[in-house]
Parts: sequence; C-alpha cells; structure tokens
Amino acid sequence: MWQLHQFPLCPFSRKLRLLMGEKNVAYELVRENPWDAREEFWQLNPAGRTPVLHDPSRRITLNDSQAICEFLEETVERNPMINGSALQRAEIRRLVALFDENFYNDVTMPLLHERMKKRLFLRQPPDSRVLREAMKMAHGHLDYIDWLVDTRNWVAGSTLGLADLACAAQISVADYLGGIDWKGHDQARHWYSVMKSRPSFRPLLSEKMEGLPPPAHYAMVDA
Repeated sequence: MWQLHQFPLCPFSRKLRLLMGEKNVAYELVRENPWDAREEFWQLNPAGRTPVLHDPSRRITLNDSQAICEFLEETVERNPMINGSALQRAEIRRLVALFDENFYNDVTMPLLHERMKKRLFLRQPPDSRVLREAMKMAHGHLDYIDWLVDTRNWVAGSTLGLADLACAAQISVADYLGGIDWKGHDQARHWYSVMKSRPSFRPLLSEKMEGLPPPAHYAMVDA
C-alpha cells in the first residue's frame, strides 16, 4: 500500500489526498514534519518537502505533488482529473500552477509562517501587517475564483478536475488559519461548500494540527 508522508496543514499534501480520495486509491498517512529534518525522510526526498508517496514493497518513491498527481492520472483510470480536449487539459494545468504557486506564495505561505510556525516553533507573535496583506491578497484571488465559477460549472470547465482540488486545498489551509473572509464572495463560497461536502474532503475537515485549533466554522460544510 502507498504511504503518504505529509503533515496536516501542507496544502500540497491536501491536494494529493483529495485526488487519491476522488480516485479511490488506498493509502496510509505517515506524519512528517519537514522542519524536523529527519534523515530517513531526506533519503526519500532530498528536497526535504512534503508530500512524498512511497511504496516500500515495490520500492517506489514519488516526490513533488504535481508530479505525483500526473503519475496517478496516467496509472489510475478511475475518475480522471486532467481530462477533456488538449486545450481543456492545458487550462486545468494552468490553474493548478496558479493556485500552487501564486495563491500559495501570496496567501497560504505567509499565513503558515505567521500563524503556525511563529506560534508553535518560534514562540513569537504574528506580524499583523503580514496577516493583513495576506488577507488582502486572498480577496484578489477570491475575486478571480468568483469569476471562474460564474462562467463555468467548475473552476476549469464543465467537470470537476485537478484545478478544483488544488484550489480547495490552498483555501482549506488558509481557512483553517483564519485567513479567509468570504464577505462579497458568494460564488466562491458556494463552490467551496460543494467541495467540502465531497467524501474526499471529509478526512481533511476532521484533522487538526496540535496546539493550533481551527475556527469554529472550519468543518461546517455550509460555512
């Protein structure tokens, strides 16, 4: 069976967990804190980042969330998440990169640093200026998501795809850390509620980071 090395608030691990859930791929979670710099983990991934997908019995180790997602798309026929015409597949990949890179750098990463790393490891108060800027950037991204779901059935087109999973994974971490203000974003909020109601999402909503509880609304499907 696959072993998925991850930690609860890794958005890229969440993207992979959502994909594996949608494809009904069995796996077991292995808690891995990259900041611990465990030697055994660095042997699996010299970059020292989560997620890592590992199958000891087959001696297979896969690194980088997008490379792993593409591997599963090519090897698991159930429920394709990069589908449609060549143009549609290109649009899915474009949006996955947008959420994995821009949303992460603008919103998720600063929130993780200020509200997780500083609190749990550095024992420092968060920088309110950085938090305000991250929430401001989140509004800009939510504006774009509003437009996407206004003009399409799902974020990248007519069917659920990997772009939806990548977007929901980033938002879920930001929402856990109290960095999402849904005011004025009814379209994005409704889409995210639909994502939260999917069976693949339920394990994420029930998982907590020790010493860092989420807001009360976090696990509520309609909130």
